[in-house]
Amino acid sequence: MNTQTIDQQIPVGTWTVDPIHSSIHFAITHNSVATFRSGFASYAATLTGGDGAKLEGTVDVSSIEVDEPQLKGHLLSPDFFDAEKHPQLHFSSTAIDVADDGSVRLSGELEIRGNKREVEATGRFGQISADLGGSERLAFSLETALDRRDFGLEFNADLPNGGQVLEYEVGIAVDLELVRQES
Repeated sequence: MNTQTIDQQIPVGTWTVDPIHSSIHFAITHNSVATFRSGFASYAATLTGGDGAKLEGTVDVSSIEVDEPQLKGHLLSPDFFDAEKHPQLHFSSTAIDVADDGSVRLSGELEIRGNKREVEATGRFGQISADLGGSERLAFSLETALDRRDFGLEFNADLPNGGQVLEYEVGIAVDLELVRQES
């Protein structure tokens, strides 16, 4: 597969996330049979194009989208995200590579609960020359899986008939539509 650095495909400039057309979600197996899915409502991302392209972002942990107050409180507690001590998740790319067909491989450092780990995501990259309002846009659709224990998210409980309430592997799906900012 012939690949080239995305730096050559992203024009010089700064691109910021359009939160209306973007999303950050996760999925985890619950009770050994079901998939629990949720996401975050508040986040920011900036892509700096040109030589050494870099994608950086933050997620506000308290914006986790869970309608049940007791479950949301548990997810924000020290058993999981510990939102009081660690109110944000952070990501900073170290490499962005795209193939001729638009497939992308993104590597970077993810920080959750103060624990930093290298992660890699794969997916699609696309560029829209101009939207209906005349603004240039770029898009990333990325997926990865990680072991939540690597980030200090170790809570679990045994089920009465064996197994555990939660798997340790968490799937993450990120769809970002970014708009070029005026210089």
